[in-house]
This record gives sequence, structure tokens and C-alpha cells, in this order.
Amino acid sequence: MKPSRLLLPVFPFCTAVVLAADPVALSTFRSGPHRTALIELFSSEGCSSCPPAEKWVADLAGDPGLWRDFVPVAWHVDYWDGLGWPDRFASAANTERQKSYAAAWRSESIYTPGFVLNGKEWRGWRSPLGLPKAAKEDAGVLELVAAGGSHFTVRFAPPAGAPGAYSATVAWLGNDLSSDVRRGENAGRKLRHTFIVLRSTAAALARKGPDAVATVDLALPEARDSKKLSVAAWVTRDGAPVPLQAVGGWFQPSP
Repeated sequence: MKPSRLLLPVFPFCTAVVLAADPVALSTFRSGPHRTALIELFSSEGCSSCPPAEKWVADLAGDPGLWRDFVPVAWHVDYWDGLGWPDRFASAANTERQKSYAAAWRSESIYTPGFVLNGKEWRGWRSPLGLPKAAKEDAGVLELVAAGGSHFTVRFAPPAGAPGAYSATVAWLGNDLSSDVRRGENAGRKLRHTFIVLRSTAAALARKGPDAVATVDLALPEARDSKKLSVAAWVTRDGAPVPLQAVGGWFQPSP
């Protein structure tokens, strides 16, 4: 079968982790000063070309650069849902995110599987050159502190002298998830997902001295979607989609 490609018009340093040991303990995830890449995959269970891309993302779980050099997230879009199989992980908001990227690139189409690396369209995921390494320029330090599994503090220390207003996105990522697809292009296949976005939210950061800080509430996913969790966060300038710094790690909910 030819690769599936659905075209739609576009409308305009390493991570330190402290796992929670009791209900009041904190989990802290902190980037280094060098830029950690944000790798985004736009995918769908209704797309026959997507499973190889999802496997490639899943294999990142064993890469030594995970969380230090790059943070992977997979967004499931909903524009395949009407073609035979409604993807339970898909949402219109995820589709809008992909459209906003395409609009920034002045592209006339969106497609799956579609990769974005640091806010730019990326077709090099199959390249033998390997994964991106943490950039050597000073990108600032991003810290994410989780308290109780649903309350977060995001703190961004931008490079010295860097002005501007910032926003942060926090996302719960599901891992080791699977779906038995019964209709559509992937009928009869068991699809497996890793680093898939289950919930996300964004917030503006407020200046506190040299840092920019926000508190964010994002409830844990439902038990059926949270066999193994990780959490990711990234920061952008207000009004710009390009991530300046990213952070993430495996998360163990408090007992």
C-alpha cells in the first residue's frame, strides 16, 4: 500500500528527577542550560503510514539522550476519524496545533505522520545521522515541579539579559498503551503508543525577579490511560510556536 497522506487546507546538563515517595513529596524535573530539543509527532490510528513513525518514537524510550538531549511527544489528530476508525486519543485541539505550525511555515497542507523539531517541519527522523543533540547555546534553565500529581510549578530562568514574555505548556504523556483497531486502514492491527499526549494545558509565565514563573493544574489521566506516565513541559515566547527550552521525565504517582 502506498504511504497514506491526507492533505487538508490550512486555516489561517541533564534532567534531575526526584520521585514522589509520599502524598506531599515533590517530583522535580530540571533541564540543563543547553537547549533540549522538542520532538513532536502528529499521528493517527487511522493512518496506515503512522505505525513505523510511532515505533520510531517508542524506541526513543531506550535512548540515552532521552530527557537530556530531547523530549518526545506524540499528538493524535482527528481528521482521520471519519474514514472508518475514531482514534480515542485524537482531538480537534491537536489538529489545530498542527495547523498553527503549518500556517507559521506558510504551508498549504497538513499530513500524518508529521514530525516537528523545535517548531520546524522535520523529515529527517529516518536519517542515519541520528537524533539531535542538546544545542550548545545557552537556552536558559526550565524547571518543572509536580506536587500531588496534578499541581505544577513551572520556572524558567532565561539566558542573562534575555527580555520578553513567556508561556509554558505542560503535558501528561501515556506510555505502553495499545489499541486493537477494527476498521479503517489499520484494521486488524494492534497499535502501540509511547509518549502520547493524554492531557495538556498552557499558561502565561509571570516575571519574578530574573525568572518567569507559573502555577498550573493538570489532573492525572484516567487510570485506563495511565499504565506508565511521563510528563513534559516546554516554554515559548508569547505568540511564537518555537520552543525555547524543554524538560521531561518519567513520573511515579504518589501511593
